[in-house]
Amino acid sequence: MDYPGNLFVVAAPSGAGKSSLVNALLELDALVRPSVSHTTRAPRGQEKHGREYFFVSEPEFDAMVQGNAFVEWAHVHNYRYGTSKKAIEERMAQGSDVILEIDYQGALQIKKIFANAVTIFILPPSWEELRSRLERRGEDASDVIDVRLENAAAEMAQVAQFDFVIINELFDRAVFDLKSIVHAQRLKYLAQRRARADTFKALHIA
Repeated sequence: MDYPGNLFVVAAPSGAGKSSLVNALLELDALVRPSVSHTTRAPRGQEKHGREYFFVSEPEFDAMVQGNAFVEWAHVHNYRYGTSKKAIEERMAQGSDVILEIDYQGALQIKKIFANAVTIFILPPSWEELRSRLERRGEDASDVIDVRLENAAAEMAQVAQFDFVIINELFDRAVFDLKSIVHAQRLKYLAQRRARADTFKALHIA
């Protein structure tokens, strides 16, 4: 089904900076709204339930899986993450552009369900910088960082399956790139037809 709003799906290896980029976009563009995923992991730092994620127990997550509540869900770093299909559809139906931060597995699953979804992959400028960013976060032990780097290799191998790629070397430039993708998508023919259906009808454009 087509909706007036667009769906943007952003994936990246841990430490590449996707959350910072998405948050910067949300501050710059009031028409973009986040989709909040469910996860079985505990909150980190200043994260709050219902803002960054819905933090749920394993049994609660199982119940949602059995109820087909997720458009996708996946195991990532020993935890499970899921995206509510209903939440995405409701926001897009209202005309809002929805942006998802998700792992590459989930991004590819969502593309199969929402054919018009725009997929974006964030790359770090180098392996050294990726490790440095993970270490600077101060949230993970060295062995956990090693696991994240191993996972990053498998994740980045999927980059060719995405519509757009942003290399997050200079943050301001990467934010500009992300905003440019969002703006360009809104101007595509099919996106304009969905968002401005009344204008097309008034102009007698079939």
